Parts: sequence; C-alpha cells; structure tokens
Amino acid sequence: MLPKEIIAKIRRLEIRTGRIVNEIFAGQYESVFKGRGMEFDEVREYFPGDDIRAIDWNVTARTGHPHIKKFTEERELNIMLLVDASASQRFGTQSQTKAEMTAEIAAVLSYTAIKNNDRVGALLFTDQIEKFIPPAKGGSHLSRILRDVLYAQPEGHGTDFNPVLEYLNEVLKRRCIVFLISDFHVHGYERALAVTNRRHDVIAIEIRDPREETLPNIPYVVMEDSERGTSRLVPTGSAAVRKAYAQYNRDQREARRDLFRKINMDGIELQTDRSYIGPLVKFFRMRAKRFH
Repeated sequence: MLPKEIIAKIRRLEIRTGRIVNEIFAGQYESVFKGRGMEFDEVREYFPGDDIRAIDWNVTARTGHPHIKKFTEERELNIMLLVDASASQRFGTQSQTKAEMTAEIAAVLSYTAIKNNDRVGALLFTDQIEKFIPPAKGGSHLSRILRDVLYAQPEGHGTDFNPVLEYLNEVLKRRCIVFLISDFHVHGYERALAVTNRRHDVIAIEIRDPREETLPNIPYVVMEDSERGTSRLVPTGSAAVRKAYAQYNRDQREARRDLFRKINMDGIELQTDRSYIGPLVKFFRMRAKRFH
C-alpha cells in the first residue's frame, strides 16, 4: 500500500504534466517521432524505378534475380525510459532534487507517448537493474510508471550503464526510442552505449545541479560521495582548487558531447535551477527540422 503522500504526489504530477503536454509538447512529439519507425514487410522482385538501396543481396544471389526489401510505416512506437535511480540523484540545492526533475520529465514523456497512442515502458537502474516495466498503453500504466519512479527504493547505490544497456538489447528486439535520463556520474559505458544506439534511437537527458559544476568560495567544504558512502574535506578557499574542479567538470561534459557526436546520438542538458520546458521544446524542433 502506497503512502498517502506518494499517491497525492503522483496525482499532482499527472495533473501538472498533463497540462504541460496538452499545451506544449503533444504537437512537437508527433512531428518528430510519429512515422519515423519502419518495419520489415516482405521481399519482392525488383522493378525498374525501385530504390536500389533496398535490394536484398542475399535473396538476389540465391534466386539469380534482383529482389528488394519492402518496409511499411509503423503506426505505433515503443518508447523506453531508462531512469537513473542511484544515490547521487537525491542531491539538490535548488527547488527540486535531480530525482524530482527526473520524475517530472519521465511523466511528461510518458504522458505524451500515451496521448499519441504509443507504448511506453521504463527501466529503473543503479549499478544493477532495479525495475523493468514493459512498454504498454493506458492511463493506469502511466500511473504505474510514475509510482515506481517516485517511490523507487533501489537496492544499489552506484551507477553503471552497462548492465541496463545490455539488458535492454536482450529484452527489446524491436527498435524503439530510448530516453536515458541520468546525471551521468558514470564511466566506462561508451562501447555499450554505441551498440545500443545502433539498435535503437537513444536520446540522453543529462540532469545536473549547478552546485555540482562549481565550488563555493569559502574556506572548506565537506564533500560527500553518496554512491560510495565516503566524504572528504576540500579546501574550497583555494582558487586553484576551485579552478581545477570547474575545469574537470567542463572536460567531462565536453567528452560526453564528443562521444554523442561520434556515435551520432542526441543529448539534452538540463539543470535543476532552470525550467526543462525550453530545452525540450528546442530539442523537438531541432529533430523536426532534421527529419522533415
């Protein structure tokens, strides 16, 4: 039985995100994603005027006559939300934590997909698989996703993309649109992400708190690593320490951007002290221009 405050929070989130979707995102989503998926239908003999890029060379070699693969447009899409539920997500120095913004974005994307008659699922993870919700439709399914995201009680504390990406590739054979929502406090995931992005359309949504980017100019700060359960005293009064910390974060972010460009993957960068609506709308419009 869910606590009353969680039930009330789910209801408030449904109302708020429903209004945002109806007013802002519904048309944007449809223009970007609907009709983008294609599924295999049949192989037929080649006729003059057909696109030669569709030739099935295996069948052509076997029969001695050119054949092409015929595809039909998918009327429904599978949307998959990969939600980081690690300990670092609970950090927040603004009006909401990273986990709370993650939940709201998951709600917006879920509501939008279901409103467009698509299936949506979720996979919560830490350094292990915490919860898998297969793609489905309907308002009750939306409530289930929000409940599990808001009321997540993960067993793991750290972050590891590799198990979740490998699991996704195993259980979802059909190509889908994947939103990877995380603060990206993780290393060693590059190869697994590239493999998954070849099989699916992966979109990274990075959520950071501004305090993670720079250190305050005060004598000392006790910095805690919530995922490892350790802490250390940092001399933040040192300009050199503050500069090195800020530079490290800039380097990490630029490395992610370079990776995404290299594997032809989209990314959205968000901060908890700013609205996510503008960046999401900008992203949808950018995708619409690219594919139309």
